[in-house]
Amino acid sequence: MRDYFCGWYFKCQSATHTLAVIPAEHRSKKEQSCSIQLITDEHAWHVNFPYDVFRTRKSKPRINIEKNHFSEKGIRLDLTAPGLQASGALSFQALTPIKYDIMGPFRYVPFMECRHSVVSMNHTVNGTLQINGMEYRFQDAAGYIEGDRGCSFPREYAWTQCCFQNGSLMLSVADIPLGRFHFTGIICVIHLCEQEYRLATYLGAKAVKIRNGELIIKQGNMMLSAKLLEKNAQPLAAPAKGVMNRIIRESASCRAVYRFQKDGQTILDFETTQASFEYEYAF
Repeated sequence: MRDYFCGWYFKCQSATHTLAVIPAEHRSKKEQSCSIQLITDEHAWHVNFPYDVFRTRKSKPRINIEKNHFSEKGIRLDLTAPGLQASGALSFQALTPIKYDIMGPFRYVPFMECRHSVVSMNHTVNGTLQINGMEYRFQDAAGYIEGDRGCSFPREYAWTQCCFQNGSLMLSVADIPLGRFHFTGIICVIHLCEQEYRLATYLGAKAVKIRNGELIIKQGNMMLSAKLLEKNAQPLAAPAKGVMNRIIRESASCRAVYRFQKDGQTILDFETTQASFEYEYAF
């Protein structure tokens, strides 16, 4: 059995709450299991399950783990574990997919360590979840869905996602091993006022700066900067050769600033307290 993982990331965000739910399967030569992780501004939980309760459709985020259900249409939780009681349902409407696969031609490259997918850049979330007695209510709130599959997360990487007025963005910069070589891989999509902008290695994007929590990406006449200003990080389990034994830290909602320019004109420039950020490079 080859080392493998596949996980889906469902983010839901209102003016007062941010919640991400991550169902996943993970297999290695030694073990196989599945899990559900929850992360909020204050806490993170990781619940393991036996592999035989996992049901999925490989190409889409449709997952069942015991009484917990996840899809493009919504989430239903009925989860009891030591230190965690979570229940309720959320529905998703008006998903906004991207124009084509975020991996571009790299989707055809075999043996890649990790492949990314984007299901919806922004959609509407409605419903209520109860987590350890606390109510997370979402009414016409914002949602985002993405996925990862492969054998391991990149050794070094940064990822950020943010929904904002009239749009949303996601950016990932990572050290990509390919045979004996390594390169800095970039994937990024910006949705703004029904326009889609894409920066990616396969389109000529380069990392100008990866330092001190700041990312600057340049591609032709476009430049994007994203800077983590204040962490609010919680621990999450991440895959390493199919085993969820690596700990990364994600800020589900934190302070960051973004700036996007095209042809020398500033199209997007804002600071927010609702950015999601993982920065797994050395500061």
